[in-house]
Amino acid sequence: MRITSLSLNDFRNHAHLNLDFTPGTTTIIGRNGLGKTNIVEAVNYLATLGSHRVSQDIPMIRSGLTQANIAAQISKHDRSASIDITINSVGSNQVLLNGSQLTRPRDLLGLVHTIIFAPEDLELVKGDPSSRRKYVDDFSVQLTPRFAGVKQEFERVLKQRNSLLKSNGRRGLSVEAKNTLETWNELYVSAAADVVEQRLAALQLLTELITEHGQMLSGNTEPLRVDYSSTWLLPESNSREEIVKNLTDELARRLNDEVERAMTLVGPHRDDLKVTLSDMPAKGYASHGQSWSIALAMRLATFDVLRQHDDDPILILDDVFAELDEKRRTRLAGAVGGVEQTLITAAVQADVPGDLDAAVLLLENVSHGA
Repeated sequence: MRITSLSLNDFRNHAHLNLDFTPGTTTIIGRNGLGKTNIVEAVNYLATLGSHRVSQDIPMIRSGLTQANIAAQISKHDRSASIDITINSVGSNQVLLNGSQLTRPRDLLGLVHTIIFAPEDLELVKGDPSSRRKYVDDFSVQLTPRFAGVKQEFERVLKQRNSLLKSNGRRGLSVEAKNTLETWNELYVSAAADVVEQRLAALQLLTELITEHGQMLSGNTEPLRVDYSSTWLLPESNSREEIVKNLTDELARRLNDEVERAMTLVGPHRDDLKVTLSDMPAKGYASHGQSWSIALAMRLATFDVLRQHDDDPILILDDVFAELDEKRRTRLAGAVGGVEQTLITAAVQADVPGDLDAAVLLLENVSHGA
């Protein structure tokens, strides 16, 4: 699949910007501050309804305004579709698909697939667990769009359970509160099991590919592995029945701790992905170059799975090549050859390997509106 045109209005620094894209590779060249990352952020938003840079939508609205707009024409399986997204600072966002408004914006998920690699992806190795949870959850949504609703339901139940624990204070649970908590526990365990099941299924598709890409990018045989990590889920507990039992048992064991701290301490919101290189924790062990290879391997694995599942996602490499040594640049360039559409951003064209046959878009030559 590919994007054929993109229009941005009051999105980040772009007051009015209209771009056309051709198949294959397009390199967007521009000095810092011109908004090249903002362009690929908008393309990625079409697929995820979220930013890879910030957790909220408001920063994407141009300063001092209340709305931003992303409009695009998409080509997929020899068919085209128009998408128009209005991001509002107050109230719900609006999504039009082929001119018709979607009742739920998340119904757009699954139409557009993107894989983006950006400097922020070093957090997959060096950052806290939330970055790695987001990696597997975002991939799960692209692979199975209904997972967005599953995750939303889990977050709703988690919020309600936390509210109950907080309202009780630290004085111990009354009989009424215990009964209410038991009811919420059943809902919580069911919603949490849905999330964990999907994460485990996603990782099963990714694990071998991550290892293969890690070895390709690093040029050595250091084994790279990514596994699910949880304080409550026993090893090899993959079935729903085992997940439910493990979580139910751990909730019972940690009840007093949760009452004392007035929060839910057990569940998928506190889990992690264990990333190891040569059987050592990548965080703290991997060098800077190795960390880049690991993060790239994780993203390329998701690209491969989505490609097998449907068609080529739009591959976005945001200011990546400047951070890589010559060997890793060459290996990455070889790995992304033949993709239906790749968007690359760079401050200078010399950062991009010459063997990538790319159309070049110079932002200095593009009008951004007033």
